[in-house]
Amino acid sequence: MRRSRNVKPPPLNFLIAATGTATILSAVALAGETRPRSNVIKEIRWDPPTTIIRKARGSDNWPVTWADDGHLYTAYGDGNGFEPFRSEKLSIGLARIEGMPPDFKGINIPSPTLDSKGEGARGRKASGLLCVDGVLYLWVRNVTNSQLGWSRDHGTNWSWADWRFTSSFGCPTFLNFGRDYAGARDEFVYVYSHDADSAYDRADRFVLARVAKDRIRDRSAYEFFVRLDGSAHPRWSTNLNERGAVFENAKGCYRSSVSYHAPTKRYLWCQTGLGEDTRFVGGFSIYDAPEPWGPWTVAFHTDQWDVGPGESMHLPTKWMSADGRAIWLVFSGDDCFSVRRGTLLLNQ
Repeated sequence: MRRSRNVKPPPLNFLIAATGTATILSAVALAGETRPRSNVIKEIRWDPPTTIIRKARGSDNWPVTWADDGHLYTAYGDGNGFEPFRSEKLSIGLARIEGMPPDFKGINIPSPTLDSKGEGARGRKASGLLCVDGVLYLWVRNVTNSQLGWSRDHGTNWSWADWRFTSSFGCPTFLNFGRDYAGARDEFVYVYSHDADSAYDRADRFVLARVAKDRIRDRSAYEFFVRLDGSAHPRWSTNLNERGAVFENAKGCYRSSVSYHAPTKRYLWCQTGLGEDTRFVGGFSIYDAPEPWGPWTVAFHTDQWDVGPGESMHLPTKWMSADGRAIWLVFSGDDCFSVRRGTLLLNQ
């Protein structure tokens, strides 16, 4: 049962620092988080809640990717998209994001081969987006378990794989690099998910897969992270049953997204779901690592943010500053396309 919008957040465990006339929140109390702090990112400070940009009210999800045409693409769920709203409420719909915050706009992209209906777990939902060589790839969940689609015309028409993940990978997401996958570490595409069949169940660990970027549609080409060897090199297997944990947190692994932060050469992993109804109240974490498989350290953590973080969030690589100090977080808090600027305090 979801709580009403009148829920009031409990006291915050934040350090509140005054900077001029603005109040900036930065999490320093790591209740329940025992991993070491990042030695690269000293702190992440968020602009005041009054600066949050909220669009597409009534819609959530919002995986994001930076495409070859220079725009961001995103997918929404259980809503009518961006203003002007679409006439029908969709469980999954696509939109293009033009511009940079705070002056950006969202444009809905109708697609008869993507648009779907169905509330909550009864409807197909987007969980991950990626653009590689001008092709948009999309993971959808709630289809026992997840299915891959792709579009060669920036979202107007979609084709669908004739296979699905039916064990684990209930809410897969892509690792995003730069524009059209520029700056990728190698020729592979990486896919993360909590180790559960359903997007609505929490798991004890996250799992990781990789696939050659020219074979994303080929199920037989996928390899699964097993473990790190004695030299901290990843071991992979084509057998899904041999998958191992790339991140562990008992009953704390849920929905997430991973983006490469090129200025610091770190992978930033946003993990959500700390709370009963995180649309309005709850916490989240951002972990960083030098490689897609870790080791993961804490860049930011809070049990209670000053606003609801939502059930999903993403750090668009297009909206990361060249000096590495400014990021913009897209999150589904308050059932909107919510955008908030963060400032990274770096140790280097």
